[in-house]
Amino acid sequence: MKLLAILALCSLAVVCLSSDATSAGSQPASDNPAQEGVFVERDQAAAVVRQTRAAAELSLAQLESLREVCEADLGCEHMMDTSGIIAAYNAYYGPIPY
Repeated sequence: MKLLAILALCSLAVVCLSSDATSAGSQPASDNPAQEGVFVERDQAAAVVRQTRAAAELSLAQLESLREVCEADLGCEHMMDTSGIIAAYNAYYGPIPY
């Protein structure tokens, strides 16, 4: 059983290495269309990725609930007083859940 597993892994490695060698020799990396979709420009990524919420979009009740959570931690409370509730909550608890 171990011999069968070793043979399967070796054959998989040979197939992977031979396919990489043939594809690398046939086209340069810059002309490879499969590589184009991996990286995108910053403008394209910004259009696709959901933007974070601004403070103006949160209601007073939502801001108050964030403030109550942040007041339980002294470091968060101090940062809330100096940098604002949104920055403090993000720094201590991560992104705002709503």
